[in-house]
Amino acid sequence: MQKNIRNRFDYIHLVFGCFLIISAVTRTVLLVKTTDMVDFSFIEILKIYSTGAFYDFVSVSYLAIPFILYLLFLPQKIFSYRLHHYIVYIFTYILLFGAVFLAFSEWFFWDEFSVRFNFIAVDYLVYTNEVIGNIRESYPMGTLLSVIAIISGMLFYAIYRFNYIEDILKNESKMKERFKPALIYLLIPIVSFAGVTQDFVHVSTNQYNNELSKSGLYSLFAAFRNNTLDYDTFYVTHKQKNVLSNLQKAIDANNSVFLDSNTITRNIVNPGEEKDYNVVMIVVESLSGKFLESLGGEKGLTPNLDSLVPKSMFFNNFYATGTRTVRGMEAITLSVPPMAGRSIVKRPDNHNMYSSGFIFRGKGYETKFIYGGYGYFDNMNEFFSNNGFDVVDRSNFSDEEDTFHTVWGVCDEDLLNKTIKEADLSYKAHKPFMSFVMTTSNHRPYDYPNGRIDIPSHTGRDGAVKYTDFAIGDFLKKAQEKPWFKNTIFVIVADHCASSAGKVELPIDKYHIPMIVYAPDIIKPQVIDKVSSQIDSMPTIFGLLNWSYKSKFYGKNILDPSFGQRAFVGTYQKLGFYKDDKLCVLSIGKKIQTYKVLKQDVFMTQYEEIPTDAKIKNETIGYYQGASLLHKKRLDRYED
Repeated sequence: MQKNIRNRFDYIHLVFGCFLIISAVTRTVLLVKTTDMVDFSFIEILKIYSTGAFYDFVSVSYLAIPFILYLLFLPQKIFSYRLHHYIVYIFTYILLFGAVFLAFSEWFFWDEFSVRFNFIAVDYLVYTNEVIGNIRESYPMGTLLSVIAIISGMLFYAIYRFNYIEDILKNESKMKERFKPALIYLLIPIVSFAGVTQDFVHVSTNQYNNELSKSGLYSLFAAFRNNTLDYDTFYVTHKQKNVLSNLQKAIDANNSVFLDSNTITRNIVNPGEEKDYNVVMIVVESLSGKFLESLGGEKGLTPNLDSLVPKSMFFNNFYATGTRTVRGMEAITLSVPPMAGRSIVKRPDNHNMYSSGFIFRGKGYETKFIYGGYGYFDNMNEFFSNNGFDVVDRSNFSDEEDTFHTVWGVCDEDLLNKTIKEADLSYKAHKPFMSFVMTTSNHRPYDYPNGRIDIPSHTGRDGAVKYTDFAIGDFLKKAQEKPWFKNTIFVIVADHCASSAGKVELPIDKYHIPMIVYAPDIIKPQVIDKVSSQIDSMPTIFGLLNWSYKSKFYGKNILDPSFGQRAFVGTYQKLGFYKDDKLCVLSIGKKIQTYKVLKQDVFMTQYEEIPTDAKIKNETIGYYQGASLLHKKRLDRYED
């Protein structure tokens, strides 16, 4: 009878074995694709595969839970019916299909982001319409699914041909004899859930090695589980009094007066006449600094933007705070450093934040968030409509205004033509206006109207970048004909870079973006080379407008002589502070590390780890713990 007990649960061995083999093949393919970025040595490769196998084992232990229960509780008398043999065959094929589908998905995700599944994949699971539409427009799904089905069928046939499953199903066992092996298999995911974290993947100083040591499926589980992180629980902390004191010192300026010692609320005072210039802020999807010749690019993809640089205020040492559009929106509108976990834009309690939208409205402006897609995606409409902006999204475009679109939204020409129409309406109403315009064309599937540029549509990122550049150039030509043009400041900035992957966890070059402030009748052209951040965008614009206002912003006016050069970069778990060629990184597990930046441009960053000194530690924790503290206490809200 002991033999029979073992054989019924030999099926679980089969499940585990198939999954582990397919996962190992996936890991190998990704490694070969990234050969030039991986640190090769026998020990490094051993770490990648052994750690990866461990996480793969944990992942499949979760997947096997339903069928372990099925094998445990189904009585032998019923289990012997032919129907249940078919159920096992179907489950086996579904498992194989799922594992192969996962492998293909990982390939495409790695090709796009150079990482295993993470919080981006979690977000994609939420917005199935856009994501499925994007996949259908980007890839030949019929062919891919057919290939996956064939590969899965071949693997199933190899198992079936040797009668392995049939031999298992013919054996008999009693409930009490099945209980022990079932309990062992069920304990694996229970213990893993309680004691296994992503920390074990840090097998190397090379981030590519660390990513390869992960399991895509486990990484997806971990990202979903850790989508919201409490700062005090996971990160290095100081006493509250010291944190707020350090934070106030960091954000202080010559023209600011703090109202109390327990918040960062302060009055920004600028003597002289305030201006009521219009502001059009074009936030460009995935506009990495490396695309501009003005920042070292070599492909000539942005002739219009590069031609603007000599006529504009050009910020050439400017950094995004994160790797997602919502991070850019959060940083620009709220002037906050990135917080651990999900962006404020996507959090449920994000109404009446201390937003630049309310400040503009307080000065009599019409404020609009103009987006070519449907703004329910990433909770954008909810965020903007409750933080001082009216929403104009794809649902507000007429058929005539929508001449070309992808699943993500109308093409950038249509979007910017709509922006002109909205500006005309505000001008006609004798109202100054602020427009926050979010583009979409520089996004896979990289489709855009043909005949605009010399790169055919649907051929890759380069074409999408050049098309967006064309659309912005066309927009500015049309805007020059408008009576409101001479009284308008145009701000062109990226939401984030096109890629965030590098050999280190927070590669500064993958956060380096341009910011161009163009107003030929208002602003003197100059290059600003101060290290600065998206959170400084609005305080700088308010400085150009010479406004006095109450502020709860963490950003500062870059043009102020007292501006202390620094930038914030982060993922949903890593929080980085870049200053004086040092990058201080806070990680979960209350870890803090500092790196000396040896070399940095828009293409590459080289680091060496150094001891963390008290000065940068205090300032880093001051910003991040302080922002978390004030947010939890709701002291970052707008009050009339």
